[in-house]
Amino acid sequence: MDEKIKPILEKQHYHLVGEHSGVKLCHWLGEKLLRGRPCYKEAFYGIESHRCLQMSPAVNNCTQSCLFCWRYQGLGEMEIEKEDDPEFILQEAIEGQKKLITGYKGDDRCKPEMWKEAQEPNMVAISLSGEPTMYDNLGGFIEACHKRGMTTFLVTNGTLPEALENLDPLPRQLYVTVAAPNEDVYNKLCVPLLKDGWQNLNRTLELLPSLDTRTVIRHTLVDGWNLGWEREYAKLIEKANPLFIEPKGYVFVGYSRERMHNSNMPSQEKVQRFARSICEETGYEILAEQKASRVVLLGNDRMKMKLGER
Repeated sequence: MDEKIKPILEKQHYHLVGEHSGVKLCHWLGEKLLRGRPCYKEAFYGIESHRCLQMSPAVNNCTQSCLFCWRYQGLGEMEIEKEDDPEFILQEAIEGQKKLITGYKGDDRCKPEMWKEAQEPNMVAISLSGEPTMYDNLGGFIEACHKRGMTTFLVTNGTLPEALENLDPLPRQLYVTVAAPNEDVYNKLCVPLLKDGWQNLNRTLELLPSLDTRTVIRHTLVDGWNLGWEREYAKLIEKANPLFIEPKGYVFVGYSRERMHNSNMPSQEKVQRFARSICEETGYEILAEQKASRVVLLGNDRMKMKLGER
């Protein structure tokens, strides 16, 4: 990792691991510990928010420079020159999370038993920043997680289909972000840093039905940019045939405030309207929603929502 980036990330409360990885506490982990409010992933899929490890094995490496991204995008690196061992990354990420949550122990709002549980994360959200599939040994990292009995969620922008095609083992749940209905919007909003980004994303969508794991299409909705076009989105969804679809509203936070405006943050009503239109176009149904996160869950089988049910 470029030495210039480290103090910037550390100031933002990242715990950096090795040459290219990092951990950062999710807002919802704190909400669960202090107020009992869970992340929508707990409500939808049954994971425990206070036991979730939010991390990335490619914290400063990405193939896009999305305008809506809340992460720091300066000095972005297009390759990982020296890769760390996956077992090392996982162990150090867990230790880093333990250090980051130390302060909650002394808060009267935090139940001691819940804080103790948080010391032993059982869920890994490989989604913090960067593009995780740029780490060549991502399969080894996922395997290390599974050996410890940890659930894995992987979020990718889909621009490296070869990495997903060769990924072994697969995560327990695979998210692909589809933040544009067509190539024109994609180029303007997602700002690909490699050629054929849109074509690669479509190859990933075509690959999804063949992957033996739970799949989710994530639509990050930015008002004034990518809302509407439901028929075009539906064609992309048809290619992917995901188990679930998550329309989720963009939130005006972090570094995205340098590129976006508060008006770009859609209301829950707009997210709901988009979700209903997608249902009409695809035959999916609304299964759940969480207003606090401005997200709606679409699917065809409510019984498959919770992990452990296929």
